[in-house]
Amino acid sequence: RSAALRATAAITFVEVTTHLPSEGRSSLTYHHLFDHFITPLGRRLFDPEDAHHLALEVVRAGLAPRISAEGRSTDGLYDGRVDMTVTLDMGGGKKSSDVKRRKLQFPGPIGLAAGFDKNGTAIQGLFDMGFSFVEIGSVTPLPQPGNAKPRSFRLVEDRGVINRFGFNSDGVERVAEHLQDYFDGLKGVNQDEKNANSFLWALGWAWNKIMKSKPRTGVLGVNLGKNKTSDDEVADYTAGIQKLGQYANYLVINVSSPNTPGLRSLQRREPLQRLLSSALTARDTYAPHAPLFLKLAPDLSPEEMADIAEVVLETGIDGLIVSNTTNTRPESLLSQHKRETGGLSGAPIRDKSTQCIRTMYQLTHGSIPIIGVGGVGSGRDAYDKLKAGASLVQIYSMMVYEGPGVVSRVRKELGEILVENGYKSVEDVVGADMEDVYWKRREERVRRRMVEREKEEKEIVDL
Repeated sequence: RSAALRATAAITFVEVTTHLPSEGRSSLTYHHLFDHFITPLGRRLFDPEDAHHLALEVVRAGLAPRISAEGRSTDGLYDGRVDMTVTLDMGGGKKSSDVKRRKLQFPGPIGLAAGFDKNGTAIQGLFDMGFSFVEIGSVTPLPQPGNAKPRSFRLVEDRGVINRFGFNSDGVERVAEHLQDYFDGLKGVNQDEKNANSFLWALGWAWNKIMKSKPRTGVLGVNLGKNKTSDDEVADYTAGIQKLGQYANYLVINVSSPNTPGLRSLQRREPLQRLLSSALTARDTYAPHAPLFLKLAPDLSPEEMADIAEVVLETGIDGLIVSNTTNTRPESLLSQHKRETGGLSGAPIRDKSTQCIRTMYQLTHGSIPIIGVGGVGSGRDAYDKLKAGASLVQIYSMMVYEGPGVVSRVRKELGEILVENGYKSVEDVVGADMEDVYWKRREERVRRRMVEREKEEKEIVDL
């Protein structure tokens, strides 16, 4: 009896001080351990690419922090006052009555950018971390190793990253298998036999049995690229859509990576129009449910951005992702790695990507949904991108410095900012920086909601 009392007292003490027994990987203690000890230690012990692979395995095995209680407070209504869900009503760019409109609802505005999980091996763990949507890739039709190593560099003093991976990918066939495994897992298909030889997976399975909690789900995006040696980009993107479109809630045409020779030239007006027209035809054939997004570079001239906006509006592309990494190097960079070739991401690109969002929102008259990405590490960063015209935002590089807990913190901080500024929903803040476009779009949104409500009421009366 005495031993039992001591054990109970010990467990009670641990619960009161850490909440580990009850909250497990969602506890602030577990988040603090990863963000302030494990993440900095990983930067010290491992080069960037090895650290990336280790982090991906930790997430895949179910060992990474789950969304915290603070992060979960933004599920649905935050503080009972702000609707954090986002519904994208797409297909409004093309001025044609026969264009099929596609709606996609996101449980929240914070997602993971492409590049972290290139091959779709850790999707469940990423949703559990608190991402409302996860974008895998870029995926190329055929497997390719990418560029020679080293090809990833931390700019610690600048809180940035330079990479020149070059679309290293397992290829669409292997990624399709990973996606099928993920969906089988959601259906409860037994994966034990497939993973029996993975010690790390077994460790994660045991850990999850101890700290059992319901898996989270969200919106899944698939980012597509072309093979380095291919001279037929239309065939490459069509192959990606054909093979992976069935698994995706949305698809992305990536023509903005700086690390594949000639890729960014596809952003010019004529080749872009030809590519997007073909991609839309392939989408309508193989994945008619999936909205199609275009991912842009931040290094475009005003004339190039205007051309792209016209092409996007003419073709009826569903959305934009703004922006990819930059080839430019701000004068403010301090790191010894600042002259490495490749794309720069993280804090140094934050303001540039936000300005690109603002420009594309203005050029498209707010009619094309934008996913904003580039240097998001706080709720304020996310808020700034929403005001600039983004409907959703993505995180990636800032996890290198903030740790995995940044997802929960950004969600919570964004909710607080929206409450402080009197907004009733995430959608109400989108494009607030451009008042002329903002109020027109808001009026259209209210009118559309009224029409939908009248239709629903009529259906109820008819019943």
